[in-house]
Amino acid sequence: MNNKVIQANLLMLLAAAIWGFAFVAQRVGMETMGPHWFNSLRFFIGAVALIPVVIWIGRNKVQALEQEPKASTKALMFGGVAAGLLLFVGATFQQVGLQYTTAGKAGFITGMYIFFVPLIGLFFRMKTGLGTWVGAVIALWGLYLLSINEDFTLSKGDTLQLICAVAFAGHVLMIGYLASRMDTVKLSLIQFFVAGLLAMVLAVYFEQLSWAMITSTALPLLFAGVMSTGIAYTLQTIAQQHAHPSHAAIILSSEGVFAVIGGFLLLNEVLPAQGLLGCGLILTGMLMSQLMPRLRWPSRTKTV
Repeated sequence: MNNKVIQANLLMLLAAAIWGFAFVAQRVGMETMGPHWFNSLRFFIGAVALIPVVIWIGRNKVQALEQEPKASTKALMFGGVAAGLLLFVGATFQQVGLQYTTAGKAGFITGMYIFFVPLIGLFFRMKTGLGTWVGAVIALWGLYLLSINEDFTLSKGDTLQLICAVAFAGHVLMIGYLASRMDTVKLSLIQFFVAGLLAMVLAVYFEQLSWAMITSTALPLLFAGVMSTGIAYTLQTIAQQHAHPSHAAIILSSEGVFAVIGGFLLLNEVLPAQGLLGCGLILTGMLMSQLMPRLRWPSRTKTV
């Protein structure tokens, strides 16, 4: 494992930690503001926080991780819109779902994109090792223990988080494709503006907004906007220049661990024994997929 891969893994782990604790901010934000306004404002805050970085890079002619942009402005805009659309879909289901489930459960279920990334990747002929699939199946078992009710149904909030995981799987694959082909910081800036505008359309139609709501939600908004959006998503975009999408999904999905820690420390959320076992299995699946990526399928032998 070379230095660039190690650095990329550390950046993605930092992003996952920020996202995990951001579940607490997002959940608290729902007490004073609707989910669509919250998403819209957080994405605009994240975009504004990135503008000085884009200007500084432009003036100094330095590209993220010394990478020169390889795509035209048109391709950059198209990529940013595509990534922003997937980001908007995932964030919308996640934020709405947080109204009906805990921050810890939401974090772990969102992390199930470790299963959906290689699954979707099959349609694009992306090869994934047996270790990743075994880890994904173990994590899926953990999801069952964490979220399935006695009548074998998912709650409304958990179902929305699962849909969110599918959208974020598409986002991870999209970023994995785009990150090595274009300016990563500008790509992040465009996707934030796109996601913010789309969320604003829903917010204007479905929700009300007042200055009192903004001031009451200021701290959660700033954390979700600057840290979770502006910093963490940009770290993901930069790091995925040097990471396989399936492996990136595994590291990023550790946000579930940090979400449970944050929910316990800051919101007094406690999981029952079955839920803790489910979290343990999900974490085991994540680690197995990361530590055993070269485990291969048994080779077929010819018979006479």
